[in-house]
Amino acid sequence: MAKAKSFEELEIWQKSIDLAIDFYSLVKNEPLSKDYSLCDQIKRAAVSVSNNIAEGFEYGSNKQFIKFLFIAKGSLGELRSMVFLLDRLKFIDDDLSVKLKTKCTELAKMISSLIKYLENHIK
Repeated sequence: MAKAKSFEELEIWQKSIDLAIDFYSLVKNEPLSKDYSLCDQIKRAAVSVSNNIAEGFEYGSNKQFIKFLFIAKGSLGELRSMVFLLDRLKFIDDDLSVKLKTKCTELAKMISSLIKYLENHIK
């Protein structure tokens, strides 16, 4: 694995930005946009993923990076949980629900793989 020089080079960070954009676009639509509290929580969780990847990377320590990757992974779980809620509340259709859950799960798997790699290369 080539060493990234910046968090912007990380595919997981790039995908987390794309995912945040998906969720930000989602919460603009009515009737969901009228539920300010839920929309705020969705946006916070979506932004948390990329921000924790970036913050952890910037510490320059695999041990610290791993800690923040676990937090990012936790935020993905929160987003996936909210997708289930949005689906049950009929704010989104089944196709979008599957698409968003799949994106969250795939990104979580990528983060898990990076965590395993970093755990074997603690500096």
